[in-house]
Amino acid sequence: MSRREKLLAKIRNNPRGVRFEELTQLLEWYGFELKRVRGSHCSYTRGHHNLIVTRRRPHVLGYVVKDALKILDELEGEEG
Repeated sequence: MSRREKLLAKIRNNPRGVRFEELTQLLEWYGFELKRVRGSHCSYTRGHHNLIVTRRRPHVLGYVVKDALKILDELEGEEG
Protein backbone atom coordinates (compact mmCIF):
# COMPACT_ATOMS: atom_id res chain seq x y z
CA MET A 1 0.00 0.00 0.00
CA SER A 2 1.47 3.35 -1.05
CA ARG A 3 1.69 6.46 1.12
CA ARG A 4 -1.11 8.06 -0.91
CA GLU A 5 -3.42 5.08 -0.32
CA LYS A 6 -2.61 5.01 3.40
CA LEU A 7 -3.31 8.72 3.80
CA LEU A 8 -6.54 8.46 1.81
CA ALA A 9 -7.71 5.54 3.97
CA LYS A 10 -6.87 7.49 7.14
CA ILE A 11 -8.84 10.51 5.92
CA ARG A 12 -11.83 8.38 4.87
CA ASN A 13 -11.83 6.71 8.29
CA ASN A 14 -11.94 9.97 10.25
CA PRO A 15 -12.86 13.06 8.16
CA ARG A 16 -13.08 15.28 11.22
CA GLY A 17 -9.53 14.55 12.38
CA VAL A 18 -7.64 15.71 9.29
CA ARG A 19 -4.82 18.23 9.56
CA PHE A 20 -4.48 20.95 6.93
CA GLU A 21 -1.08 19.64 5.83
CA GLU A 22 -2.46 16.12 5.28
CA LEU A 23 -5.33 17.31 3.11
CA THR A 24 -3.20 19.66 1.03
CA GLN A 25 -0.60 16.94 0.47
CA LEU A 26 -3.30 14.56 -0.75
CA LEU A 27 -4.76 17.21 -3.07
CA GLU A 28 -1.33 17.91 -4.55
CA TRP A 29 -0.77 14.18 -5.14
CA TYR A 30 -3.99 14.16 -7.16
CA GLY A 31 -2.80 17.06 -9.32
CA PHE A 32 -4.51 20.02 -7.66
CA GLU A 33 -2.70 23.35 -7.79
CA LEU A 34 -2.80 26.11 -5.22
CA LYS A 35 -4.21 29.08 -7.13
CA ARG A 36 -4.47 31.72 -4.43
CA VAL A 37 -4.46 32.36 -0.71
CA ARG A 38 -6.65 35.01 0.91
CA GLY A 39 -6.20 35.04 4.65
CA SER A 40 -6.95 31.53 5.88
CA HIS A 41 -8.67 30.41 2.65
CA CYS A 42 -6.58 28.41 0.17
CA SER A 43 -8.10 27.84 -3.26
CA TYR A 44 -7.11 24.61 -5.07
CA THR A 45 -8.09 23.79 -8.65
CA ARG A 46 -7.75 20.96 -11.12
CA GLY A 47 -9.58 21.28 -14.40
CA HIS A 48 -13.14 22.31 -13.61
CA HIS A 49 -12.89 21.17 -9.97
CA ASN A 50 -12.45 23.95 -7.40
CA LEU A 51 -12.01 23.48 -3.68
CA ILE A 52 -11.50 26.06 -0.96
CA VAL A 53 -9.73 24.74 2.12
CA THR A 54 -9.79 26.89 5.24
CA ARG A 55 -6.76 26.72 7.46
CA ARG A 56 -8.01 26.04 10.96
CA ARG A 57 -6.38 24.69 14.06
CA PRO A 58 -5.98 21.86 14.81
CA HIS A 59 -8.11 20.27 12.06
CA VAL A 60 -9.85 21.16 8.81
CA LEU A 61 -13.63 21.37 9.00
CA GLY A 62 -15.36 18.06 8.32
CA TYR A 63 -17.55 19.27 5.46
CA VAL A 64 -14.49 20.51 3.55
CA VAL A 65 -12.85 17.10 3.87
CA LYS A 66 -16.03 15.36 2.72
CA ASP A 67 -16.25 17.66 -0.32
CA ALA A 68 -12.61 16.88 -1.14
CA LEU A 69 -13.25 13.12 -0.88
CA LYS A 70 -16.26 13.46 -3.18
CA ILE A 71 -14.14 15.25 -5.80
CA LEU A 72 -11.34 12.68 -5.48
CA ASP A 73 -13.86 9.86 -5.98
CA GLU A 74 -15.06 11.59 -9.16
CA LEU A 75 -11.50 11.89 -10.42
CA GLU A 76 -10.77 8.22 -9.71
CA GLY A 77 -13.95 7.30 -11.61
CA GLU A 78 -12.85 9.36 -14.62
CA GLU A 79 -9.37 7.80 -14.66
CA GLY A 80 -10.44 4.19 -14.11
